[in-house]
Amino acid sequence: MKLAFIGGGIMAEAILKGVLNAGIAKPGDVQIGEPRPERRAELSTEYGVETYASNSKAAAGADLVVLSVKPQDLPAVLSELKPSLEPAQAALSIVAGAKMDTLTKGLDHSAVIRVMPNTPAQIGCGMTMWTCSQAVSQDLRDLAKSVLRTVGEEIYVDDEKYLDMATALSASGPAYVFLFIEALIDAGVYVGLPRDTARTLALQTVYGSTKLVMETGLHPGQLKDMVVSPGGTTAEGLQVLEKGGVPGIIVEAVDAAYRKSVRLGQG
Repeated sequence: MKLAFIGGGIMAEAILKGVLNAGIAKPGDVQIGEPRPERRAELSTEYGVETYASNSKAAAGADLVVLSVKPQDLPAVLSELKPSLEPAQAALSIVAGAKMDTLTKGLDHSAVIRVMPNTPAQIGCGMTMWTCSQAVSQDLRDLAKSVLRTVGEEIYVDDEKYLDMATALSASGPAYVFLFIEALIDAGVYVGLPRDTARTLALQTVYGSTKLVMETGLHPGQLKDMVVSPGGTTAEGLQVLEKGGVPGIIVEAVDAAYRKSVRLGQG
């Protein structure tokens, strides 16, 4: 498999590491277009891949061309790649808010894949939702799925509308979780725990609770009820959270992020 990255940022590097570690591609099969000379040198030294200042040179001969640039840089990148993409190539975009229509028109290319990953992909624990146009061959769909599985779990959907929803939930979600973890740690310090102890307790609690939901398959509400004793400490704490509107405010946050994603896609 020949793979090109247009942009050599954090998410591109996460996917690069994933495909190399999984043996889906070898360093000699990967080309990266990156404007910063120091970043090109870093990626080339670390992974043994070819790097270019020219995006069109980086994309030449690749089966999948991964667009991993900032949204504001996308129009210029699409214009640069438009004359050079071959019919057999597919463009795979991880650019937030970039609609399929924007990509196909901007590239004048019908084989397009839209992907919404999240930052835990950096350690192979990501959650990715993706879709693609009908012009993407089955072989390239299978290849895209294999690439995405190297950085975590993936879900394919036929309807692009779900990508904005995934942006609000799974792509933005790590920030919500980090905020909650930070608050737990600060709360531990507030009641008298040393900060390093509070950090250990909070991290393992969140990790173990997540794993318990995943491995038992039980509804989170059922597991919550198992922790709550009548008149106990957990019931007291939950009452404060519910009074503060925590469940509802999480719904509002995800809904706000979803509406923002929709607006970004509309330009």
